[in-house]
Amino acid sequence: MDIFRTKTVEQSIRDTEAPEHQLRKRLSAVDLTVFGIGVIVGTGIFVLTGQVAKELSGPAVAISFVIAGVVCGLAALCYAEFASTIPVAGSAYTFSFATLGEFPAWVIGWDLLLELALAAAVVSVGWSGYFASMLNSIGIPLPAAIAGEDPVVNVPAILIVAILTTILVAGIKLSSRVNLILVITKLAVVLLVIVAGLFFVRAANYTPFIPEAVPTARVEGLNAPLIQLLFGITPVAFGWIGVFSAAAIVFFAFIGFDIVATAAEETIEPQRDVPRGILGSLAICTFLYVAVSLVVVGMQRYTQLSTAAPLSDAFTSVGHPWLATIISVGAIAGLTTVVLVLLLGQTRVLFAMSRDGLMPRKLAKVHPHFGTPARLTIVIGVVTMALAGFVSFGELAELVNIGTLFAFVVVSAGVVVLRRTRPDLPRAFRTPLVPLLPILSVLACLYLMLNLPVETWLRFVIWMVIGVVFYFGYGYRHSRSVAPLPKATR
Repeated sequence: MDIFRTKTVEQSIRDTEAPEHQLRKRLSAVDLTVFGIGVIVGTGIFVLTGQVAKELSGPAVAISFVIAGVVCGLAALCYAEFASTIPVAGSAYTFSFATLGEFPAWVIGWDLLLELALAAAVVSVGWSGYFASMLNSIGIPLPAAIAGEDPVVNVPAILIVAILTTILVAGIKLSSRVNLILVITKLAVVLLVIVAGLFFVRAANYTPFIPEAVPTARVEGLNAPLIQLLFGITPVAFGWIGVFSAAAIVFFAFIGFDIVATAAEETIEPQRDVPRGILGSLAICTFLYVAVSLVVVGMQRYTQLSTAAPLSDAFTSVGHPWLATIISVGAIAGLTTVVLVLLLGQTRVLFAMSRDGLMPRKLAKVHPHFGTPARLTIVIGVVTMALAGFVSFGELAELVNIGTLFAFVVVSAGVVVLRRTRPDLPRAFRTPLVPLLPILSVLACLYLMLNLPVETWLRFVIWMVIGVVFYFGYGYRHSRSVAPLPKATR
C-alpha cells in the first residue's frame, strides 16, 4: 500500500491538458491581484482594528499588522515558488502531492475543504447581518425569522451564495470582472476612511504608543490557548507581549492570499503572474491595514474604540455619522468579494482532488460552453447555502484559522522538500534563503497555531480523523495510478 506515492510535476501539468478537464486560461496578474485583495480585505479591516487596539495592543496595533504581514509574507514567498513551478489548480493540495505524497496531499486537501467551506458560509452570514442592518437604516426592516440574530432560515445569506455561485458557473472572466467592480468600491471606502480620518487625528491619542503591560483574566479549560496549557503562560495585554498577541489575532485578517494560487491553471502566464498576484495583493493589503489602524487610533482614544464597528463609531465620535453609512456599503462590497473568492478557491481544490480520483471524477468535468467545473461549483454552492442558511457556527469559525495555518506549514516545508528531490525543475520564482526562510515560516505559523484554543484543536483532530476514514474507504481505492518518480530524480 503505497500511500506516499508522489505525482510528478510533469504529470500534474499533463492532466490539465485533457479536454474534459481543461480549464480556460483567462486571468492576468491584475486579475489575480484583485482576487487577492478581494478575499483579504473583508471584516478584518472593518472590525479587528478596534478590537485588538482596545484589548491588547493600544495604538501599536499598526505594529501588530506589520508583524502579521511579515509572517504571511514568509508563507506567500513559498506559495509563489510552488505556484510558478506547478501552475495547476489545487494550491496546497497539488503542491503536497508533488512533494510529500498522496496521503499527505489528501490530508491537506481535506483540511482546505473544511477551511474554505466554513469560511464562505461564515462570511455569508456576516454579509447578511450588514445587509439587514443597511436595509433597516433606510426603513426596510427584514423579519427576524429570516435575517435576525438567530433566524430560522438566513435568507439573505442563501441568496448571496446563490448569486455568486451562478457568476462562478458563468465563467472565470465574468467572476473577475464582478470582483473588480466590488473591490474598487471597497477600496474607495477604505481610502476615504484614511484621507478623511487624517483631518481628525490628534497626536495625544498616540501616547503611550505601547501601553504598559497588564495581566489579563486567565482563560480556563478548553477555551484556553494551547500554548497556555502546555507552558503555563498567562495571557498579557499591552506591552510588547500584547503587541505580539494582537498579531496572532490580526493575522487572520490576511487569510486568503493563498487562494490566488488555486487559480494558477486559469492564468495566461502563471509562472510570471501568480507570484505577482500573491505578493502584490499581500503588499497592498498590508499597507491599507497599517494606514487604517493608524488613522483610527489617532481619531479616537484606544480605550474608547468600539469593538463592533470601530471605523463607523470613530467618525461618529468626531461628528460625522453620515460616513458610517458609506462604510457599511464598503463592508458589504468587501464581504461579497470574500465569499466569491472563497467559493472559487474551494471549487478549484475539489476540482483537483476529483481529477485525481480522490473524489468522484464526474465532478471534475468542465462545462463545454463556460469552461468552468459547473457541476462541482453548483454542488459546492448548494452545500454552502445549506451551511449559511441553517447552521449556527459560533466558535466553529476558528477552525478556519487552524486550517489555514496548517496549510501554510505544509507548503513552507514542501518548498524545502521539492528543492532537494527535484532540483532540476525550472522555477520562474525562487523563494530566497532556502531553507532558512521556509523554516522561519513554519515556526511562525506553529506559534500562531499554539495561540488557538484547545477546543479548536480537538475539533480539528476530529475532522482529520473523519478525513482519514474517507480516504481509506473511498479515495485510496479510486485514486488514479500514479507512477513513482525515477530514482535519479528522488
